[in-house]
Amino acid sequence: MTDDKDVLRDVWFGRIPTCFTLYQDEITEREAEPYYLLLPRVSYLTLVTDKVKKHFQKVMRQEDISEIWFEYEGTPLKWHYPIGLLFDLLASSSALPWNITVHFKSFPEKDLLHCPSKDAIEAHFMSCVKEADALKHKSQVINEMQKKDHKQLWMGLQNETKSDNADSNILLE
Repeated sequence: MTDDKDVLRDVWFGRIPTCFTLYQDEITEREAEPYYLLLPRVSYLTLVTDKVKKHFQKVMRQEDISEIWFEYEGTPLKWHYPIGLLFDLLASSSALPWNITVHFKSFPEKDLLHCPSKDAIEAHFMSCVKEADALKHKSQVINEMQKKDHKQLWMGLQNETKSDNADSNILLE
C-alpha cells in the first residue's frame, strides 16, 4: 500500500512547466508574449483556459476571438484528457517547457469535442473517478463517499489549478 501512496502523491502534486504561444496566423494588434504556467498533471486544460484567454485577449480584437482550443505539434489537445496524460502521450520525450499553441479560430470539429461548460468537465472527472474506483476497489471508495465529499474532491482539483503554485508566469530556462 505504501507504493500506492507514493505514486498517488507524485501524480497529485506533479506539475508540468508549460509555455502557451498564440498561433502565428491569429490576428493581433501587437506581438503576443508567451504565457507560462505550471500545470497540475491531474487537471484539465479547460480549467486554465480562462487564464490563457485573458492573457492573449490583451493583444487581440474582440471580434477575432471565438472558441479557444489548444494543440501540440499539429495535434489538437482533447479537453477531456487529463493534462498529465496528454503530456505523457504526446510530449514526454521533448524538452521542457511543454510548448502548447493557442488557437481562437478554425476549431477542428472532426478532432475535438466542444466543451459546453465547467459542469461538463466536473461530470467527466467524476465519471473517471468512479470508473477507476470500480476497477481498483470494486466501487467501495466512491460508494462510501457522500455528495459533499464528491464536491470537495472536485473543488480540490479546481483549487490546485487556480493556486499560486500553478500560476508561475515566469520565464523558464
